[in-house]
Amino acid sequence: MHMFFRTLWHQWFVGRRGSKLGFEGVARSRFRVWPTDLDILRHMNNGKYLSIMDVARFDLIQRNGVWELFARERWYPVVVGQTISYRKSLNPWQRFWIESRILGFDDQAVYMEQRFVRPDAQRRPDIHARAVVRARILRRSGGVVPVAEVIAKSGADPSRLVVPDEVLEWGRSTRLPSTRVDAISIWE
Repeated sequence: MHMFFRTLWHQWFVGRRGSKLGFEGVARSRFRVWPTDLDILRHMNNGKYLSIMDVARFDLIQRNGVWELFARERWYPVVVGQTISYRKSLNPWQRFWIESRILGFDDQAVYMEQRFVRPDAQRRPDIHARAVVRARILRRSGGVVPVAEVIAKSGADPSRLVVPDEVLEWGRSTRLPSTRVDAISIWE
């Protein structure tokens, strides 16, 4: 329930006040570590990072105009893969921001990078965690929206968006088969 209210807060109050971004822009979404974000070790639970990333991605697509496109076309994004690396803990009551940006596309999906940032002792940005997210765009009526259609209708310039080769390789290596697989047969 806590994430529901946090999402609404960002959608209706924070995101609408944020400056408009271009498709290649970086959204900086501000947060604070709440007691409901903590695990038994009293730092932010690793699963909370993923949940808060959802809120920050929504902030990005709201501010760069993609949300309007999704509403008009009756599309919605779904995460098909993500990986995150942690460098430093986020502790109770600390303020932090998430920097979210679109990296680019492969033949099936869009890639985004999200970084959890806090200022260090000299007030310079210090990355606490970094994630890469692979998402597909689906139609509410069913089916996947081809990447070429997403690019054409969003006005994205693929030449200005470069997905690093190691990220593309990660995306290829972590794809699940598109057909049903018997879960037991995978382990045999």
